[in-house]
Amino acid sequence: MVVGAGQMGAGIAQVAARAGYRVLLNDIKEELVEKGLGVIRRNLERDVAKGRLAGGEMAETLARIIASTRLSDAGGADLAIEAATENMSIKTAVFRELDSILPREAVLASNTSSLPITELAAVTGRPEKVIGMHFMNPVPVMQLVEVIGGLATAPETCDLVMEAARRMGKTAVLVKDAPGFVANRVLMPMINEAVFAVWEGTATPEAVDSIMKLGANHPMGPLALADLIGLDTCLAIMEVLHAGFGDPKYRPCPLLRQYVAAGWLGRKSGRGFYVYEQGGGKA
Repeated sequence: MVVGAGQMGAGIAQVAARAGYRVLLNDIKEELVEKGLGVIRRNLERDVAKGRLAGGEMAETLARIIASTRLSDAGGADLAIEAATENMSIKTAVFRELDSILPREAVLASNTSSLPITELAAVTGRPEKVIGMHFMNPVPVMQLVEVIGGLATAPETCDLVMEAARRMGKTAVLVKDAPGFVANRVLMPMINEAVFAVWEGTATPEAVDSIMKLGANHPMGPLALADLIGLDTCLAIMEVLHAGFGDPKYRPCPLLRQYVAAGWLGRKSGRGFYVYEQGGGKA
């Protein structure tokens, strides 16, 4: 089961179904699940149009995905991947309920990008079966899955999840449970410093992004990437790093806070460090 049919959850469901898994795609409302299924269908249609997928394979992949609006549907699942909102209280509520529903031997994974796996595991009766499975966005395109073992995660749980990620066509990399893990611990301070450069008047967003693309060979500038990720998500991760390490080098830039307070969240809101047309294209 994949809990959360948003951009990340739909992407996870897509790669799992294409790998041959039978997938329950769950969300709290039927229209949210249908929206997620629509995203999957469009992604697969694009792959068919580009010759990366046969029409029959698309139909088989979609047939493996079952819509769900009840967590109780997970009663027969071997693996549950939570991809709900990046909020500890929401995630722990999902974990508690899934723990009471899933078979005893089932693994419970979180797609969290920064929240502590050990803390999520502590609300369940199966901490040895709880693990982080951090997919990168967009899931069908990005190769990495950051696998995070909590304090109590059993080695066999790590092995099972690493193998599941590989079956989905991903490269799985195992790390320990620490604030921001590795991907966001390295990436988010860079984005935050790029925001500081704009806030201090050192350079425009366009200049910062051009310098990092041309000078560091990044495929996308840090501020364009922040807009793609969502500035609210970037701020939330910086706050996790700041609280987790207690180090002032992780303090979020005031301009980042201001943009989030203004509702300038990036592509999803139509405005962040850049302005976007409907559909996400830069204006």
